[in-house]
Amino acid sequence: MTQLEPGQQLVGRGPVAVTMERVADDVWLMRGGAIPPLVHRIMNVYFVEAEGGVTVFDAGVRSMARHIEAVGRAMGGISRIVLGHAHPDHRGAAARIDVPVWCHEDEAGYAEAADGQPYTDFSSIPAWTKAGPARAAIWTMHHAIWDAGPVRVERTLAEGDAVAGFEVVHLPGHAPGQIALWREADRLALTSDCFYMLDAVTGEPAEPQVPLDPFNLDTEQARTSVAKLASLGAVTCCPGHLGPLTEEAVAKLEQAAGRIAATA
Repeated sequence: MTQLEPGQQLVGRGPVAVTMERVADDVWLMRGGAIPPLVHRIMNVYFVEAEGGVTVFDAGVRSMARHIEAVGRAMGGISRIVLGHAHPDHRGAAARIDVPVWCHEDEAGYAEAADGQPYTDFSSIPAWTKAGPARAAIWTMHHAIWDAGPVRVERTLAEGDAVAGFEVVHLPGHAPGQIALWREADRLALTSDCFYMLDAVTGEPAEPQVPLDPFNLDTEQARTSVAKLASLGAVTCCPGHLGPLTEEAVAKLEQAAGRIAATA
């Protein structure tokens, strides 16, 4: 059993700090990856305590690697990292942590490639926002700051597979092999980037929405995956950035899915 306390700041100050909080039975959320001048930590990494060790779902950015390792040790040891998908802000620390990596079978080629997100259309990202340069800053973060590089995938997953008391749900579109982990017992979903709760350009919090088109392999497929996730009837959805969505807020996701269906 972990000795960590909810809201505990673990290491460092400012953008290099991370915090931990309990989001459900045996499930902890690490928040990290702050981007100055924003004060909130926008990268989420989940720790699932189960028989046989800790499963880490998503691996944040590379600066979080030492924190993930430290928390894993405090919780009794990391058995595996499961990637929700292979984008740099989700596989970022995995290459620096010496544990097996699992991902969906459709994502393995991207996880093992130098660029885990080659379909990103950086030309469609605004060059500037009120906060300053956007396109160049986002490219730099993806390719020079967040990502520790490719990983070797030890095991691939498919829809319906069991992982640490959860079931794999395939939610493609944002990435070809994006997955959520779904636990029927308490209707908890760890959802990676099936939906965003931030503006992907500014990093500011936002209402639940389909991921921004330039970052998706197939935005129409991503819309369908939001509706699929909403149909599970989750009480809590824990996304890849910010959140979680609790029972009342999940209604917003269901409304978003309805709007998606109406406009598809």
